[in-house]
Amino acid sequence: MLIRVSTYLLFALLCQTISAQQTTTIDWLTFEQLEDSLKVKPKKVLINFYADWCVYCKKMEKVGFRDLKVISKLNTSYYAVKMNAESTDTISFGGGIFVNKQLGTKRNPTHEIPLLLASRKNRPFTLPALIVLNEKFEITARYFEYLSPKKLLKVLDE
Repeated sequence: MLIRVSTYLLFALLCQTISAQQTTTIDWLTFEQLEDSLKVKPKKVLINFYADWCVYCKKMEKVGFRDLKVISKLNTSYYAVKMNAESTDTISFGGGIFVNKQLGTKRNPTHEIPLLLASRKNRPFTLPALIVLNEKFEITARYFEYLSPKKLLKVLDE
């Protein structure tokens, strides 16, 4: 009887720990995973382009993307994609193949996907870059700045 109760308590604690872990982190996807997910269930998408050297990208990771309300909203209402803008990966998405064509030509070479989704007329590509898309994968907003948890929630509620 004691073993059964101990086993039950251990199982309950483990389930609670797993549940808590799931609610304290964002379920980040790759573009390949996003494509599969969109086929199963269309949803809004938030894309976070970052670089390892970007101070404001790191601050958003440590502050904005650790806020429990932001995490909950992203995990329930969005597909969240996180991509290093300087990635050297070849990415297959939407029937196309995307690469970093700037490798070897620029100090901070930017991958083709962030250039396609986060470029602005007559302005250079800058980080951090957050792109919001609707269920039809149409861009509805772009942000090129640090967003506090409060601002992130406002963006996600629009």
